[in-house]
Amino acid sequence: MRTGITYTRHFDVETKQHELLGLELGEGWPRKAIVLGFVLYLVWTGGLLLIFGVPSKVAFSAYVLPPLLIAVIGTKRSTRNPRRWNITYWTLSLRYLIHGHRPVICGGRRSAHRSEWIDRRARWGTKGDGLRRKSTLARRQEELEHHVPPALSGTPLVLDARPRLHGPDAVYRAYGRKHTTHTKGQR
Repeated sequence: MRTGITYTRHFDVETKQHELLGLELGEGWPRKAIVLGFVLYLVWTGGLLLIFGVPSKVAFSAYVLPPLLIAVIGTKRSTRNPRRWNITYWTLSLRYLIHGHRPVICGGRRSAHRSEWIDRRARWGTKGDGLRRKSTLARRQEELEHHVPPALSGTPLVLDARPRLHGPDAVYRAYGRKHTTHTKGQR
C-alpha cells in the first residue's frame, strides 16, 4: 500500500500582529484569530445587548469570555486533523450531528433518497438516550425503529468469485499460445 505525504502544512505561512492599538503583543497573535475573535465578539455581544441590555459588573464576563475562548482555543490546530483549526472541526462535527451524511452517488448525478441517509439515531448513538423522555410518543418511536424498511435498491448481490492463481509457467504457456496463433495466421 502506498502512503501519501502532504507538505502543505510546512508551507503554511501565518501573518501575526505584534502591536495592537499601541499595546505590545510580544511574539504576536495570528491575524486570522484576531479577526475571528472580533467578529464573534460583535455578534455575541450585539445579541446579548439586544436581549439583556447593558451588562452589570457580574455579567460582564458572560459578554466577553465566550468569544475570547472560542477565538483562542478554536484557532489552534486540531489534534485529530492537523491541517484544520479546532473551530472547523467543531463546525463539521455539529453539521454532521444535525444534517447527517448524505451520500454522493455517481458523482452527484443522482441525489440520495431519504432511506440512504444515515439517520439521526445512528449518528448520535446513545448520546441522545438520556435526553429523550419515555412518553407514549417515544415508546411508539422505539417500536417503529425496530421495524426495518426494505431497501429501495433491490435485493443484495451475492458475489461468487473464485480467485485463481497462475504461476509463471501458466502465464508463459498462455502467452506462447497467443503468440503462435497470431504467427500462424500471418503466414
